[in-house]
Amino acid sequence: MFFLLSLSSTSAAGAAIAASNFISLSKKTLSLHYLSLIKTARKPYSCSQFSTTMSINLNSHAFAGNPIRLNTPKSSDPFSPTSAFQTLKTLLLSHTHEPSSPDFKVLPFRKGRPLAGSVCDASGSGGKPSWHLGWLSLGECRAFLENSEVNLNEDSLVYLGFTAEDDVVYWAIDVSEATGLVSEFGARQFCFVELRTLMVATDWIDAKAMGELAVAGHARALLEWHTSSRFCGYCGAKTVPMDAGRRKSCSNELCKRRVYPRVDPVVIMLVIDKENDRALLSRQSRFVPRMWSCLAGFIEPGESLEEAVRRETWEEAGIEVGEVVYHSSQPWPVGPSGIPCQLMVGFFAYAKSLEINVDKEELEDAKWHSREDVKKALTFAEYKKAQRTAADRVDQICKGVEKGQNLSADFSVESGELASMFIPGPFAIAHHLISSWANQVVVNGAETHGF
Repeated sequence: MFFLLSLSSTSAAGAAIAASNFISLSKKTLSLHYLSLIKTARKPYSCSQFSTTMSINLNSHAFAGNPIRLNTPKSSDPFSPTSAFQTLKTLLLSHTHEPSSPDFKVLPFRKGRPLAGSVCDASGSGGKPSWHLGWLSLGECRAFLENSEVNLNEDSLVYLGFTAEDDVVYWAIDVSEATGLVSEFGARQFCFVELRTLMVATDWIDAKAMGELAVAGHARALLEWHTSSRFCGYCGAKTVPMDAGRRKSCSNELCKRRVYPRVDPVVIMLVIDKENDRALLSRQSRFVPRMWSCLAGFIEPGESLEEAVRRETWEEAGIEVGEVVYHSSQPWPVGPSGIPCQLMVGFFAYAKSLEINVDKEELEDAKWHSREDVKKALTFAEYKKAQRTAADRVDQICKGVEKGQNLSADFSVESGELASMFIPGPFAIAHHLISSWANQVVVNGAETHGF
């Protein structure tokens, strides 16, 4: 199944983008406009002023747009991490099952997979299933974990944020060590689902589902960081959670180093041959057949974003880049467990040289593609079909069905023939970079992007 691809070492971000490409794009539903999003990156080169019209019904990229607020102006506010943590300790000590105000909800994770359920809403989605996160009350969470190997205490719960209008504080907990929970939750038609699968199954015009996807991504990144930062990197002593799990501290009194959640920045760029109206797209060996995407790579220590764009393009494709223009960024919490939260930073990169010299250790191939070919690739891909298939699969898993439809899909043209090329779907920042360029027009001498 091609959204479960493994990642290569130095081009992990590229494969991660390849793995996210399965949700539908229908030109009839394209409506939301991001105006003047593209900014000129700081550099010694001149750059035209861009105004961009992005074209998918997304308020933000997948995993961005978290609807839960992360902090309050005052620590004394009952929703703040400090106050909520004190309330949590009191509730756990008193064995009170339900707080009066604010209410506490907990999202369990098992091996990086959030608890989820699925429902069919005939009135709202034509009978198609839609997933939702499996939030538990604090009392329910206590009951499930009472006889398990996981100790429910203030150090095992991680503060996610709050919604004041709902009077709710949200927490996450890793229950990977607890045996028997899969069958217990299964009896209630809940299951632990790969976050990447939920990403594919999400209907991006459903604002609530997109918000829950962002919450789940945020929670997974925090829990993965807790797992990977159990020991101090300076002295090797154990670390202990602080600030309701928002940071950690070394337990060694002689060290006391503070440790904060890590973010791994990655540049992803669409390299453009402006003179010949072409874009450089690449393939990795782990990509599914006929899929092409942008170049991408991790930022090196002591390197600026612009320098990373130029270096990665030169190393992987032998192309020299001059002008670099910022486009947008996307959180990416579905990479390998050792990299808890990538941040994809997207750019347009304008080529100064055109001869391609592919690094075969990084890429399978890289080619220049005309604007018309890229537009056709956008038209061919049946992303919506893959989204519905994934949603059906989540529904089957939650209902205890072991085997269901294959989540992979063959993207095809209207005649039924396989498409000669397709690009990542709209849940990937690569899609937005490519489609924005492909639908570029010139208005009064200025370049504008949009469908």
